[in-house]
Amino acid sequence: MTADRYFDASGRSDVLAGGVTMITIATPGGRFRVWTKRVGNHPTCKLLLLHGGPAATHEYFEACDSYLPKAGIEYYYYDQLGSAYSDQPDDPSLWQLDRFVDEVEQVRVALQLERENFYLLGHSWGGILAIEYALRYQQHLKGLIISNMMSSIPAYNDYARTVLMPVMNQDALREIQALERTGDTEGPRYMELLMQHHYIHHVLRMPAADWPEPVSRSFDRTNRSVYVRMQGPSELGASGTLEHWERTSELGRITTPTLVIGARHDTMDPAHLEMMAGRLPRGRYLHCPEGSHLAMYDDQATYFQGLVGFLRDVEEQRPGPG
Repeated sequence: MTADRYFDASGRSDVLAGGVTMITIATPGGRFRVWTKRVGNHPTCKLLLLHGGPAATHEYFEACDSYLPKAGIEYYYYDQLGSAYSDQPDDPSLWQLDRFVDEVEQVRVALQLERENFYLLGHSWGGILAIEYALRYQQHLKGLIISNMMSSIPAYNDYARTVLMPVMNQDALREIQALERTGDTEGPRYMELLMQHHYIHHVLRMPAADWPEPVSRSFDRTNRSVYVRMQGPSELGASGTLEHWERTSELGRITTPTLVIGARHDTMDPAHLEMMAGRLPRGRYLHCPEGSHLAMYDDQATYFQGLVGFLRDVEEQRPGPG
């Protein structure tokens, strides 16, 4: 074993400069490499970040750099298979929820994360992945954070249809829906309408010209072939392979200390997110009153103070509602 390489049960992992580790994972379609990067060093508090999308990138999590290092938290950026820094195979059979759960477990093993130190944070689609991981592998978790993701896609679609769409500019909504019906969702007009009438109200509450560079970088690099297959082409709900995903009735099985994060202006119903925390046996809810889907930016102090507080409480064995 050399200083810059190690091997484990999930395949070969190459440790590169700057905390980067390329992990080889096994899939039904062959072996591929996924990108991770460690920041900080802590023996009992190691946080793996699951980005949204599907198939966005870790880059919008760079907001963590302003808060987590000074709190002493070790954390891992990670691009899931299909995302920009990792391999992007052209194999639609790989874009399945169960396979992504298997991938996260292989990453955990490769990074040597264990019950004594392993925290998992999933944001948006990453929240779906985190819930699924906890339902299968919670014996490895010390703590779980579900950020800005409801436990039911049908409930999410209903919230978009009955709460968010009625308050939109109705002329813009009709044009957006017409573009969706004709399949013209990759053109500039669709994105222009979404930015003006949806994104700056419910995804990130800042003028588009002021969106932080890591957010724009991450969104620009989203792998659309994966995203559209799983999420669907519409930005006002989900219609892809995740359309019928539902785990609300199973939340009670997750006994790991869990923080659920919601925001007043989110695309996700904050009342549903608070309900989720109540159903989790060791759940806690963090509400970001000024935030939207990317509350880590538009209600940043609330988001990170709550996250750090939760991690510290679990470390001190005080994981109950706060």
